[in-house]
Amino acid sequence: MSSAQTAPKLIGESNCFLEVLERVSQITQLNRPVLVVGERGTGKELIAERLHYLSERWDKSLLKMNCAALNQELLESELFGHESGAFTGASKLHKGRFERADGGTLFLDEVGTMSMRTQEKLLRFIEYGEYERLGGGATLTADVRLVAATNVDLPELADKGKFRHDLLDRLAFDVVTLPPLRARKEDLLLLAEHFALNMAKELGLALFTGFDKQAVDQLLTHTWPGNIRELKNAVERSVCRWGSDPEPIGELQIDPFESPYRLNEKAKVTSQKTASLAAEEPQAQTSSLALQLPINFKEEVENFEQELINRALKEGRFNQRKAAELLGLSYHQLRGNLKKYSLLKESEADT
Repeated sequence: MSSAQTAPKLIGESNCFLEVLERVSQITQLNRPVLVVGERGTGKELIAERLHYLSERWDKSLLKMNCAALNQELLESELFGHESGAFTGASKLHKGRFERADGGTLFLDEVGTMSMRTQEKLLRFIEYGEYERLGGGATLTADVRLVAATNVDLPELADKGKFRHDLLDRLAFDVVTLPPLRARKEDLLLLAEHFALNMAKELGLALFTGFDKQAVDQLLTHTWPGNIRELKNAVERSVCRWGSDPEPIGELQIDPFESPYRLNEKAKVTSQKTASLAAEEPQAQTSSLALQLPINFKEEVENFEQELINRALKEGRFNQRKAAELLGLSYHQLRGNLKKYSLLKESEADT
């Protein structure tokens, strides 16, 4: 097995992303610390994996630790280990991440949440490769490459006295800054199709039907504050809900809470407005029934159905699933009516 075979696959063709990969390739063989900076969901952990598996340490341990997941005493215990009896509940010796990662790589996420005391111990390890277990007096050593990650401005934290400047200097031998997804427009469809194909395979679907123009427009215009993690969830959710429909996916389900019955203040206001409009429209409803007989019954019914569908689409901001809920139809029933009245393209073009 080679290091290249175990490195994670990172997908993207945008210039800013390719520059990151090039930077990572330049520093894989160094044993110096690397600081990976980026918003949540940009793939900092994948970069840490790439740094490890493309290095000479690829066949050794890669351990990961989220520094925000534990209180500081437990964090120190997890990082440096503890002796039996070091604190209440410490019934036996526990080897920490540095000890277990000897010869390999340790990834520390959200490093900016560390206490100043833990930072001091980390600094000592970076400078000398030495540490002590909690409750122990022996000085231990380990050969570990450190990759730290953060989604905050560490220099700003250091200026505020919340992060050690000397530790920042050691961690930032080289800094890899990941671009947010909104800066990677060229990669959006590429990533979305990758996630969609994987989800279709997981669901046992015969094929992935693709995205239509409306869904592609959503991909390109949404700001993706949750970055790749949000995109992945939205695409997989959409494929799951679309199911085996042979048509291309017409819209992305970006917000899983989106519903005309959503329990929030906005929904209450919308409900009140809808009730108010209904109270103001009895004349219109009466006039639609006050037709002069004889009439073409089938034609009038079809006209009324189209009027209701168009109204629901507009009220639902041309979200077809929301329009279906407003009409009390299933999504596939609405799609059938849109096709029946040749409203499908018109509704999607207005989106």
